[in-house]
Parts: sequence; C-alpha cells; structure tokens
Amino acid sequence: MVPDRPNAASSDASDRAFVRRAMRLPLLSPSEEAALAKRWRNRQDQTALHKLVAPHMRLVISTAVRFRHYGLPLNDLIQEGNLGLMQAAARFEPEREVRFATYAAWWIRAAIQDFVLRNWSIVRTGTTAAHKSLFFNLRRLRAKIERGGHEALTAEGRRKLAHQLNVSESDVVHMESRLAASDRSLNAVVGEDGEAAWQDLLVDERPNPEETTMAQRDTRLRARWVGEAVAALPERERVIVKARFFNEEAVTLERLGMKLGISKERVRQLEHQALKRLRRRLADIADLQREGGTPAS
Repeated sequence: MVPDRPNAASSDASDRAFVRRAMRLPLLSPSEEAALAKRWRNRQDQTALHKLVAPHMRLVISTAVRFRHYGLPLNDLIQEGNLGLMQAAARFEPEREVRFATYAAWWIRAAIQDFVLRNWSIVRTGTTAAHKSLFFNLRRLRAKIERGGHEALTAEGRRKLAHQLNVSESDVVHMESRLAASDRSLNAVVGEDGEAAWQDLLVDERPNPEETTMAQRDTRLRARWVGEAVAALPERERVIVKARFFNEEAVTLERLGMKLGISKERVRQLEHQALKRLRRRLADIADLQREGGTPAS
C-alpha cells in the first residue's frame, strides 16, 4: 500500500516510483495463482498472500486512475482499491476456476466507488444501487444523450436517462443539480458589508417550541375526548369499537359475532350505530369546550 509521505514533493516522487514498481511485477500463471490462493486460505500464509496480491496492484492503479476526475487524491483512491483487493483475496475460491483478476476487479471498483461517494461531498449523494449508478454514469450518459453538449438535460433527455438507469426523473434532476454545484460553508460571508453569514439566510421550517407544545396539548386533548366518547357507548358497541379500531389488527365482524352471540350483519349494524354516536358525542364535546362548558354524561 502507499505509505504516508512527509511532504508534497517527496509524495509525488514516491507515488510515481510505487506505480512503476507495481507495473513491472510479472503476472502469475493460473496454476501459480491457484496454489498461492490455497496456501493463503488454508494456512494463512502471509508470504503467499503478498505474492498473490502484489502483481494485481496494476489493476488497483488502473481502476483508481479512472476515478481521478472526481477530485480526490490518487494515492487515497489506491489505498481504498487496496482494501478492495484484500477483501477479494479473503473471499477468493480458486476451485471455481475464475482468474483472480476477474474476481478482484469487482471488489476494487466497489471499494473505490464507495470511497468517492463518501468523500465527494459532505452531503450524502446516494445510497441505493440505482443512485450510485446515476452518480457514476450521469455525465457520460448526458453527453451521449445530448450529443456531446454540456447544457442541462432536456425533458426528453431526463426521461431517457431515467429509463436507462431505472430511476425516477426527479432523481435525475436532483443528482444533476448536486453534481453541478459545490458544497458551500454555512459560515461563508454574504453581502457587501460582510457582516451576514450564509446560515443567517436559511429558514428553519420546523415548528417552533410554542407550536410543538400546542400540538402535543391538542393530541392529548383529542385522545381524552375520544376516551370519554367511547366510555359513554353502550357495552356491546364499546366492545365492537375497541376491537375494530383500537387493536393493532382489527377483529373481523365474524369473530366478534361469535364472541357476542349475534350475527355478522348485526355486528356491522352496531358498529355503524356506534360510530354515529361517537361522531355526535365528539361534536358535542367540541362545542362545549368552545363555550367553556363541561360535556354531560
């Protein structure tokens, strides 16, 4: 792996030397590769692991180079690719007769892609497979669909791209705007006087403490009213309403009929009658509350 460097000049020189050494390592034959993989898997032979992964550093480097345009340091991309290479070595099964390079390529690319997504922006860009595909393919497909243009996608272009990547058009619009913009510090100064910060212009759309307290009070009050209204129902209607509307899973009319010794249709009639009573009772309670009175029993 690429070690830490004391300064930028020596870092660049060391990186170039590292790449040259990696590219000069001879490739393994299928039999050599299988033998080394078995030694590592069966005996945890560190020497075998090093001999297995070292020739594949060129695969890590070539994959990392393809992701340089996201603005991240090449040596960081190589480090992440190395982690993917080690994951591949830990899971490789030589008996499947697949070359290690073919298997490792997927792990290396996945590790680098995850690193790019984590570090490209402080704002989470996407987590689903569809969103990751959109992030890494938007620029290429946009250029192809719009015949090389760099302007924003047309409505037809967005439809085509959404269909190709199996995402919604709104996802395409959102990702396009995210890739076109850069992160902005909330403390960045705005205005000619330089006294206001960007965060001062942001509107907090959450309810304020007073609104939250009032909403909680209203919820408690409504719950109390419903409890009073249900308690005032005749016993059979109260049993039906609680079973039908106050359980996680509503009890069927048939089961309630068997429990109460009446027909399914009679249960339905009593439920309808109980709901009418409840609506009338709740309306009376609300009217009395507005007038400052107390509801009668």
